[in-house]
Amino acid sequence: MMNLIVTCSRHLEEDTEDELIDILDELGDSDVKITVSSMSGIITVETKLNPIEVVRKMKERVLDEPWSIRYCLRIIPIQRVVETSIKEIEKTISNMSNQIEENESYRILIEKRNSDISSKEIITKIANGIKNKVSLDFPDKVILIEVLGIVTGISILKKSDILSLEKTKRSMSD
Repeated sequence: MMNLIVTCSRHLEEDTEDELIDILDELGDSDVKITVSSMSGIITVETKLNPIEVVRKMKERVLDEPWSIRYCLRIIPIQRVVETSIKEIEKTISNMSNQIEENESYRILIEKRNSDISSKEIITKIANGIKNKVSLDFPDKVILIEVLGIVTGISILKKSDILSLEKTKRSMSD
């Protein structure tokens, strides 16, 4: 299982893995399981820590010490992992959709790697099951679907729950 997906530059997976082990150890998980996937630049992490908290603490760390995180590019918390099938993805999101409050807007974001599952079909099925307003530019919640070959990670998050190092560092220089 995984509850974080981390992206890094190609061929820097091992450095990224070491960096993650150090950071998560510092945050209180010395027994983290890290898998460098067969997909270039993708690492999956299983930590006993709350993945959304991990992202929040890493964001604070980047703002305090921008140089302290060098290899992780994006850190994405994952709430559920299912097999990659439209039926499973749809069922899981339908069970999680109560995380979107009645008055909140949402957006569906799909990232696919090593899969030819139809994004359009997934979006249609999910959107049909959610009555909330869609907002592509400023959604209150993002339904994130990360397809990694035969497994798919799913989360319903605020945009701020995902850490993009580049965006965070860029916001500091504005």
